[in-house]
This record gives sequence, structure tokens and C-alpha cells, in this order.
Amino acid sequence: MTVRNSVRDILLEALNLCSRDNLLLTAEFPPLIIETPANPEHGDFATNVAMQLAKGERKSPRAVAEILVNKIAEASNAFERVEIAGPGFINFTLKKSEWQTLLKEIASSGSSYGRLESSGSRKVQVEFVSANPTGPLHVGHGRGAAIGDTLCRLLDATGWDVTREFYYNDAGQQIYNLALSVQARCLGIEPDDPRWPADGYQGEYIKDLAKAYLSSETVETDGHSVTASANSSDLESIRIFAVAYLRREQDIVLKAFDVRFDNYFLESSLYTSGAVQDTVDRIIGKGHTYEEGGALWLRTTSFGDDKDRVMRKSDGGFTYFVPDIAYHLDKWNRGFVRVVNEQGADHHSTITRVRGGLQALDVGIPLGWPEYLLHQMVTVMRGGEEVKISKRAGGYVTLGELIDEVGVDATRYFFVMRKPDSQLVFDIDLAKQHSTDNPVYYVQYAHARICRIFESAAESGFSYDPASARVELLETDEEIRIIKSLASLPETIQSAAESFEPHRITSYLHNLAGELHSFYNCHRVLSDDPGLTTSRLFMLATVATVIKSALGLLGVSAPERM
Repeated sequence: MTVRNSVRDILLEALNLCSRDNLLLTAEFPPLIIETPANPEHGDFATNVAMQLAKGERKSPRAVAEILVNKIAEASNAFERVEIAGPGFINFTLKKSEWQTLLKEIASSGSSYGRLESSGSRKVQVEFVSANPTGPLHVGHGRGAAIGDTLCRLLDATGWDVTREFYYNDAGQQIYNLALSVQARCLGIEPDDPRWPADGYQGEYIKDLAKAYLSSETVETDGHSVTASANSSDLESIRIFAVAYLRREQDIVLKAFDVRFDNYFLESSLYTSGAVQDTVDRIIGKGHTYEEGGALWLRTTSFGDDKDRVMRKSDGGFTYFVPDIAYHLDKWNRGFVRVVNEQGADHHSTITRVRGGLQALDVGIPLGWPEYLLHQMVTVMRGGEEVKISKRAGGYVTLGELIDEVGVDATRYFFVMRKPDSQLVFDIDLAKQHSTDNPVYYVQYAHARICRIFESAAESGFSYDPASARVELLETDEEIRIIKSLASLPETIQSAAESFEPHRITSYLHNLAGELHSFYNCHRVLSDDPGLTTSRLFMLATVATVIKSALGLLGVSAPERM
């Protein structure tokens, strides 16, 4: 239970006492809102419940608040102060002893603090990255990978049984263009040659791919082997090999990025299995389509879209959102009653169409399914200038190159530290700095600083026994602020998971690291007082555990030396 929930329970008990003693007439109380005041001087928590009740009680909010304050004192002795502020807010300040006792509870939970165990009954599938296998992963894919993987870790930490899925768009015009590009390279045709495919891919990786194909290389992907035929005229063979080659490459980069998937799903399988045509036939059977201009249209306006959309073009080909409908029907049939798609903001236009198509199937899929988390673009900067070109990919900065330059930790942290729907400026120079100006260094250094303090304690011959820690000795403002920060982790994890906002964890870590650094600058940990030294080491050990645990939610390490 969080501290906020404990305060809510005390308030509810006080309200029940008021009803018992006929001090309040209200039979049913409104949802109790417990907030954190913007100004710490106003207390630890605040509620507006007196203002909510005032009209029904025919009393002023302050009069209701006065009644409640008296009963709160009867319900609990946990507060140092309970005060009425403004038009009727009630501010709560917990006793230091409450925070000190809480530190013991946090420490006893260890690395599991703030997390719920999965019961296995709450299942969720998260699809993320899902990059077309037409080239190396770019930094936009990297942001999606970091956000999606962190969201999976957060959902897992809040009791969900998470399945991670990657959807490969290995069918359609882009894949055809990929095959043509590789074929051109196999034939010795350069991008500046008039014979080069109009929409061909021009990166150096195409040259590497063609060389591998002509060398009859074998690639392994998802447990399957694909061997190149080296036949430059066999476009289908080139397509199969190129897709497998680039899927393997993407998988290598993602594994280096500490991102794993439970399942890979191929778009092509929806065609070979007949799922796409079956989905279209079922929607036609439900009466939600019509023919016009030689094309088949879906009445998406019946499901909230601004206009109807073409499902099957006049040339007989399906539009891009049709296999998406079939794919999500497959997810539903696999039993995923909750599905989250993490995608780039450029996919926004498909949301209404896919949801509309799923509703048109009339198979019981709820409105608003699946859920979406969209992230904005990434701008990479170096030396104050935007980096736009990759030597290997040609038109964009690859994720692999960024990882090689700044490391996994900085890359993951930077990708997550801004709200997903805000554009991200990735400053390479800042990410490489070994200074507290670098956000990830600032947090990791807090953990390393604590580890160094324990090393110093051991070097000085101090025998640390956590069982003998006396938390009542931790009474300075800086120590209490650290404990308060530790106490807010569970609700931070919960809110980050519920709102799809992983950046809340980076904000939390930055604040906790700041409290640690402030404490260190004000107080000696290793002193002539063995009792105080033990107690402060006990607190710092708990801080280190929480920092490491929270960094783990981001897929970022907690070094012991820096």
C-alpha cells in the first residue's frame, strides 16, 4: 500500500466517524482525492473533500473541514499537523516517525519494492518496433524500442502477464522495391544509373546485401535458415533472402539494445493463410462495404472516421490497413483481450480505420481496442548541428551507429526521458559527457557514489550491520526528503504504466538522485557516531537498491564505479 492510500484510508475512517456521530449527513462519500501540494510547506498531502461535501451538508467548506479535522485526530495519530487552508482544503503533514518506519518497510522489500507479482490472469500483448525489413533500424525505431520495452517492464511490474510481439511488414510494394534494389546491385547497377529502380533503396547496406546474396550466404532468423541462390534473375529468391538478411540484422541490433520479443509475426502469413481475404469476406457479409469506381469501400464513417476508406483497389490489391485488420483479428482470436500498439506518430491515421474494421467484423471486440501509444520523431544533434546522414543507411542515422557511439545506457535513457508525444532532440555530445549535466550519468553516479561510500566504510574497518540500524536517528530535512522520495516509487510505477508515460521513471530517478547528492553535500555518512553511521548507511543502501531497480525498468545499468 502507498502512503497516499494510507492517508486516504485514515480520511475515510474519519468520515465514517463523522457519520456515526451524526456530525455529517452525507450517506455516500465522493471519491476521495488525495493530492501532493505543489509547495512542500503546505504539507505532505492535501484533500478537497470538505469542499465536495459542503453543498450537501449546507455548511461552508471550512466548517465541514473543521469537523473532519477533529475526527482525523481521533482516527489516527500519524500526523504532525492537520491544517485547514484556503477555502476549505485540508493539509496533512505526517510525523517523521511515520517516514522513518516506512524506510524499514521499503528496505525489507528489496528489489521487489514498488512492484506487483503477476497472477497470470491479466494478460496484455504489446506490439512495438514492427519495422519494415527494408533496411537497418533508424533512431525512430530506437525510440519506439526503448519506449515499448520500458512499457512492457512497467506493465510487468504492475502485475500484468506481458507478451512482446514484433510484426514484420514483409509484403507489399516496399518489399518489392527492396528486391529490385538488391537485384540492381547484383547486376552491377549503381544508384546514379538510369536503370536504377525509381523507388529503390540506395544505402550501402544494399551493396552488402547483394554481395551476401551472390556469395550464397546462409542466414538464420527465427529458427529458420535461408540460403541465397546467387541467381540474379530470380527476384523472388532475392526477396526472400533480403527479408531474412535484414530481419537478422535488426534482431542483432535489438538484442544489443537489450530488447527481446516473445513472438514474431509475418504480414505475409496473413496472405498465405487466406486470413486477409477471409477478413474482407466477413466484413462484406456484415453489410459494412459497398462497391464504387471499381473499388471496395469500408463504411468507416459508421465507426467514427471522417470519410469512408478503400479496402480493395480497382486493380484488385488491398490497401495497407486491410492486413492490419486481419492481424488484429488474429490477436483477438489468440485471446488477448488487452492489446497495446507502440508506434510512430505517422501511424495515427490508421487507428480509426483499424478499429472501425474490427467493429465491422462484429465479433465482440470492445470499442477502443486496441490501445495505442504513439511517439514523435527524433532529431540527432552533434556539435550543435543536426545529423541527418548515415554512411551506411544513406538517408538516416541508424540505431546501431548511435549505440556504438554513446552506448546502450545513454541511448535507452535519452529515448525515454521525454514524454512520447513530444519531439526528442538527442544530443550526442551531451550523452557522451561524463558529467552531472548528462542526465543518465547524474543518476548512475548517485548509485556509484553510494557504492563508493560502502567501500570507504569497509576500508576504514567499519562493521556495518543493517539489523542494528536505528531509523529514528534519520531526522534531518535532507534525510526525510530522501525517504519521501523513496516512498513515492510505487505510485510512480503505477501511474507510468497506466498513462503509458515511461518518462515518469526518469523524472523520478533524477529527483531521487538530486536528493541523494544534496544529502551528501550537507552531511557526513561515515562519522564518529557508529549508530548514526549505521543508520545512514542503511538509508543509502535502500536508495541504491531503489535506483538500481528503477533503472532496471528502463533497461539501464547501475554501475558501482564511474
